[in-house]
Amino acid sequence: MLNFPLTRRAFVAGTAALAAGGALTLAGCSVEQPIEPGPAPADPADDNAPTEPVAAQSGVARTLTAAVAYEGSDPNPIGTSSGVFLAAGWHVFEGLYELNMHTYRAECGLAADAPVQIDDLEYEVTLREDTVFSDGSPLTSADVVNAFERNGESDLYGAFLSFITAVSAPDERTVHFKLNAPMGSVLQERLALVRVFPATITDEELASKPVGSGPWCYETINAADGGRISFTANHRYTGPWPATCERMEWSVLLDDTRRTDELIDKDVMVMEAAPVVRAEELADAGATVEWVPGFNLPFLMFNCEKPPFDDVRVRQALLYAIDVDSLIGTYMAGHARAATSLLPDYFRHYHRAATVYSYDPEKARKLLAEAGVDELALTLRANDNWVSTLAPAIAEDWKAVGVTAEVVLLDTTALFADLSTEPEPGTLLPFDVVLSPGDPSCFGNDADLIISWWYGDNVWTRARSRWATTPAFAEMAELLAEARSKTSEDEQQPLWNQCFDIIAAEVPLYPLFHRETATAWWTAQLDDYDPISATGLNFLGTTPMRDADPI
Repeated sequence: MLNFPLTRRAFVAGTAALAAGGALTLAGCSVEQPIEPGPAPADPADDNAPTEPVAAQSGVARTLTAAVAYEGSDPNPIGTSSGVFLAAGWHVFEGLYELNMHTYRAECGLAADAPVQIDDLEYEVTLREDTVFSDGSPLTSADVVNAFERNGESDLYGAFLSFITAVSAPDERTVHFKLNAPMGSVLQERLALVRVFPATITDEELASKPVGSGPWCYETINAADGGRISFTANHRYTGPWPATCERMEWSVLLDDTRRTDELIDKDVMVMEAAPVVRAEELADAGATVEWVPGFNLPFLMFNCEKPPFDDVRVRQALLYAIDVDSLIGTYMAGHARAATSLLPDYFRHYHRAATVYSYDPEKARKLLAEAGVDELALTLRANDNWVSTLAPAIAEDWKAVGVTAEVVLLDTTALFADLSTEPEPGTLLPFDVVLSPGDPSCFGNDADLIISWWYGDNVWTRARSRWATTPAFAEMAELLAEARSKTSEDEQQPLWNQCFDIIAAEVPLYPLFHRETATAWWTAQLDDYDPISATGLNFLGTTPMRDADPI
């Protein structure tokens, strides 16, 4: 039976230990590694639970305060990719299953247990009893069906959920799934993507202040830079992670300096994305700064339809020409690892790719010469966030092998504004190379999801890299589909390994390194807090203490 852990971080997310001992399997309703039960849920009939008992505890602060590093415009959980609203959604909504963001194990959320297999491609999930939304309305299987159907229609999550052919509600507590592939070891992780909301809620309500069944409720939402997201405890929550205080306040501060100053001045208890350049200052002030190895990375994306970038040798040459170790030492203060595959070597499905791009300018020159390219001039579109500091150094490395790069800095919206629609046949997209960050591990860290994010049949391969038009894409898509048809991770891994090798050889989009995620906080103010490796802050099970109560 799937249960909840008493401790949330047994090891760094996705480590080899997880691969060896914690991989999920579907054997009836069991998990390979049983997990101990969590704390007793609050009584939904008690309007004061859990806030009043918690607030009465000695030393517990009324409000948990945080400074987040990313802005957002739409709290709608359907198909969201917003870093700030994904993290907020972990607190406001529930899924059938929840990814423990410290271990990436799938744990029961709204589901009472693991999926029950009806036949090879049919499963049923039973909901836990007496669950209601924060507005008091009952949560039924019809709400779950609606959430899966709405997310299946979204541009982003639709690709992740394409293995589901039908979802239905035989009764109020049962959800029935028909699949086109069993998904093997990652079924529960994929079902965890969908956050459930009332089927009766309007699109306007979803976009303004949506309702969930999680331990927290939205109170006010202003996720623009300088704004604030306010939460109140959901007294009706019946799950394992009740709110530990009355309120939660997230200040949205994109600027590293402002965010750091807020923490040093104790205006907040914790800050996301602590900057490398001020880590020593934060430590000297008495704050804890912790670096967690994660997936967050800078990638180069090539226009695979535009000469000379349609020649794989040119794409490979531009990667061999970059001194990644120098970038890590200079701009990351060593808090990153050079990519040896799409996944970092501490993720459970890691496979060292057959092609690894160690610094080799001579090889870069040779590949350019073989491709017949001499004195190449290109435009490097770079995101104006943290990766912008890397762009001049990359351009200098390219200059050393005869490639001239003009760096153009753009915000995320402008960077992808003309790279979101598949072009008409015979029309080339208006870019050469893009430098931008990415971190789909906030959705999960399994190989199928990470590969599907950038290399699936979606906007990335059709409207951006244009790799979907190549034979290599078709070969990789077949391998990925075959892996989904397998029922065990042992059968899936060799197929994923072939995908990793194809991606590393073709490099339509490829990481330079995987960085560590830095979080800073006051340990005296947060009890049982552990930072995560993915974008976002997670406070499930964390209690704010009254060392200082800013609000």
